[in-house]
Amino acid sequence: MKNVKWVEQDKHKHGVFWPSEELKKRAWVTDEKIYAEGEKDPEAFWAGKAEEGLEWKKKWTKAYEQNKDKPYEFKWFVGGHVNAAYNALDRHVNAGKGDKTALIWVPEPTDEKPRRFTYSELYREVNKLANVLHRLGVRKGDRVGIYLPMIPEVIISVLACARIGAIHSVCFSAFSGESLRDRLHDAEAKVLITADSYYRRGKALNLKDNADIGVQGIPSVKHVIVVKRAGVPVTWDKSRDLWFHEVMEKAAEYCEPEFVESNDTLFILYTSGTTGKPKGIVHDTGGYLTQAYWTTKWDFNLHDDDIMWCTADIGWVTGHTYGCYGPLLVGATMLMFEGAPDYPDPGRWWKVVQDHGVTVFYTAPTAIRMFVKFGDEWPKKYDLGTLRLLGTVGEPIDDEAWMWYFNVIGGGRCPIIDTWWQTETGGTLINALPGIGPFIPTVAGRPFPGSRLVVVSDEGKKMPKESIGYLIQQPPFAPGMLRGVYKNPEKYVESYWSKFPGFYDTSDGAKAMEGNIIRLTGRVDDVMKVAGHRLSTAELENAIDEHELVRESAVVPKPHDIKGEVPVAFVILKDPTKASEELKKEIIKHVDKKIGPTARPEAIYFVDDVPKTRSGKIMRRVLRELVKGSQDLGNIMTLMNPECVERLKHAVAGEK
Repeated sequence: MKNVKWVEQDKHKHGVFWPSEELKKRAWVTDEKIYAEGEKDPEAFWAGKAEEGLEWKKKWTKAYEQNKDKPYEFKWFVGGHVNAAYNALDRHVNAGKGDKTALIWVPEPTDEKPRRFTYSELYREVNKLANVLHRLGVRKGDRVGIYLPMIPEVIISVLACARIGAIHSVCFSAFSGESLRDRLHDAEAKVLITADSYYRRGKALNLKDNADIGVQGIPSVKHVIVVKRAGVPVTWDKSRDLWFHEVMEKAAEYCEPEFVESNDTLFILYTSGTTGKPKGIVHDTGGYLTQAYWTTKWDFNLHDDDIMWCTADIGWVTGHTYGCYGPLLVGATMLMFEGAPDYPDPGRWWKVVQDHGVTVFYTAPTAIRMFVKFGDEWPKKYDLGTLRLLGTVGEPIDDEAWMWYFNVIGGGRCPIIDTWWQTETGGTLINALPGIGPFIPTVAGRPFPGSRLVVVSDEGKKMPKESIGYLIQQPPFAPGMLRGVYKNPEKYVESYWSKFPGFYDTSDGAKAMEGNIIRLTGRVDDVMKVAGHRLSTAELENAIDEHELVRESAVVPKPHDIKGEVPVAFVILKDPTKASEELKKEIIKHVDKKIGPTARPEAIYFVDDVPKTRSGKIMRRVLRELVKGSQDLGNIMTLMNPECVERLKHAVAGEK
């Protein structure tokens, strides 16, 4: 089914696309009644889906339970017993799908062959590692730290923990040893699983040194299991360190799965730690798995012949849900890539798509904009005709990036599923469903069936259509939602439940459109009030990015004596030599035309980069402090590009 046209242009509205008849024939859901069904009785809706999507050792006694006095205390599928690894592996093997490919792993070095794991092979490896963990004293409820790059052993480690009821806590492998230590200390991890090294841009980087820093002064960590990736020399503590391949050789090939109560913790995932102490976001088992299963199946329209590639690192929640649990729960084939997206050249990702016949591709707007910069010639070198569906995640996508993704990568054939969700929500909560649509640039879509998301004012009142407000979630809360901040219940309440009592505060701004369609406008702290008017940074950035000379922009508010706040823009040009005062005036005029004079930037700084987290999100907090003239920019060492901050200081100072 190569090069099939899966979407068609709306005949009456420019820039609006709908599923084609071919897509509707293939889509799991095509009837809009699914939204009404989910809205009418979310508890019954999710209970039906949990029963249909997962295998339970013991069925629940109550689908949903919520504390009337403390609405942030809620449970799904109370009394039900389930195991994540069993649902991801055993049941597919038992159903005769053991020979189907579960995982395709593509290493960064081009002279190293990809590895494939069938469901039976992955099942065997997970069972063996589960037995290793058991032998090391890990039991149900114990925490295991995972500090691994994008290699198959990270999937095996996650599922091995889940198999025995242990709680996994994955730390992004590019984080420092100190960041790892914070997480291991808070979680009181019993074992750490890491690697000697990993490849990045042709070099084997030593990871074990960072892992050694991470376990210093952490008495709870009794053992460190080390995967030999590149064979670099590493320091070794014989009383603590164990080679992964050696302990696996001696392990038995079957481990009885531990069926846990639905609300028992499956994993803790710490926020990136760019502002203060990282928060350990707690996700349960039954609710998380239910949401992961159905959002993966419906959002990405996954079928038995699909190959899904989610480019996110497993250190992020996207990697957990759509690069591990989700595809395996539905019995799909997923692809994992080890290296940098532009190594050895900017065509690497597209070569991977061609070589392995990827059909579903899920990535971030940051990556898309990077490839726009590299030029159309790179993807055009490869046959991308197997692609059926494209997805985006992580931040609102601007119009230019959306259309480039649609036309150049998707060949104008594939729907783009623009997903909104958070580490805290566990799975997607707003997007267009492939068989229903519509697919509109910069617009996410409708709340996923069975979830209630509303745009409200500061006072919590529902906003009229086309007005920007706060995005909140009403009860019953989606089953994949966080159940707390590890060892910090006060932080849990303060961060998510204090502003709008009784409702989950997403801290995101949004605009409600006709048809219950929602457009995300960015974090609430990325919404400014200019002379009493609420303006979103995402809308300003989208307008600025439309200028033909602009590559990317970041807008933040600056305090103003009269207007309260005014917008300030940091602009990256496609050709830096074009920077001029005349160009600033052009951009301001364009913003006037697109949004109005209220949104006019007070200042524009032409820069070569803006600070970003390692997941690619712009750190506007740093930019806000810079324009305020603050000397305290907080912790910038966890940024992907901390070196750019000094240059930005000079740019702002020069403007003054």
